[in-house]
Amino acid sequence: MKRVIIAVVIIAAALAGIMFLLNKNKAKNEAQTAVVAEKNAAVAVRADVADLREVNAQYISNGVFAPKQEVKLAAEAAGRVIRVLVDEGDFVRAGQTLAIVNGDKQSINVNNAQANFNNAKSELSRFESAYATGGVTQQQVEQARLQLENAKNNLKTAQISASDLNVTASFAGVVNKRSIEPGSYVNAGTEMFEIVNVSTLKLLVNVDEKNIGQVKVGQSIKVESTVLPDQTFNGTVKFIAPKADASLNFPVELEIRNNTANDLKAGMYGTAYFGGEGVVNVLTVPRTAFVGSVSSNQVFIVENGKAVLKTVVAGRSFGDYIEIISGVEKGTQVITSGQINLLDGTPIQIIK
Repeated sequence: MKRVIIAVVIIAAALAGIMFLLNKNKAKNEAQTAVVAEKNAAVAVRADVADLREVNAQYISNGVFAPKQEVKLAAEAAGRVIRVLVDEGDFVRAGQTLAIVNGDKQSINVNNAQANFNNAKSELSRFESAYATGGVTQQQVEQARLQLENAKNNLKTAQISASDLNVTASFAGVVNKRSIEPGSYVNAGTEMFEIVNVSTLKLLVNVDEKNIGQVKVGQSIKVESTVLPDQTFNGTVKFIAPKADASLNFPVELEIRNNTANDLKAGMYGTAYFGGEGVVNVLTVPRTAFVGSVSSNQVFIVENGKAVLKTVVAGRSFGDYIEIISGVEKGTQVITSGQINLLDGTPIQIIK
């Protein structure tokens, strides 16, 4: 009996020791887990500093040159092309004949209409003479006058149709495309030529809302093309859109006078420089600091180890940096990546 009691005591002591060790390890693990959880609660972000930077004061915008005048000439009457008088690349004057379409049918119509007109004219003269001697009534004379007027209108219509056979340039320019050859058969509406005038070009660029106030109709703007790096052109603001697009940019149209050699071509890229040249010091933050986009006017700053959401007033855009008019001060740390995981007051850990 004594041995049984001793065995029970030993087993109880062993169990107590095991329970003590398990509870001790559990407390240690919980403490370690709490430390890890505390560390993991901080969101990893990158940050930069709001600082004064030397930037170019000009606002730069790019676009594509387009011809001021461009037209596709089409046949106005059906027929077979007899002659083509110009080639691609030829300069043509306003009113110059570019091609002639077979006009046999139209010439016959003109001759018939002319004969009808001459006959109606003679009939009216005969009726007027007869009316003077009482041979016809006033109503018959009026009917003859009406027939002459109809014949006159028919003659004009036939002459217009015949003139449509000569395809002419509507303005001075260069033949950019020729779609016909002698012997081709064309219907009314068939495209025959494409004429462009590049002596004056248009450049459509976008100006953001922060800079559009500086742009005025009639203002002279320096324009360059990367294809012609040694040449500078003068553009004149012709149009400013009264409404911004979805990105808060305003389309602005410039008109540029080409040089005598017409070196600028439609389709080239052009760069417009708004504002005077010079370098200024302005308070800026990286473009990536803005939540969503620059138009949100919101950034996260670093304050006591936490991300604090701030509303700022953004100014001009200088490429990768945006001017800050108010909202943050020089030296303030702003978060530049990781904002998608942040709320106002979220603990953060800055990484390099």
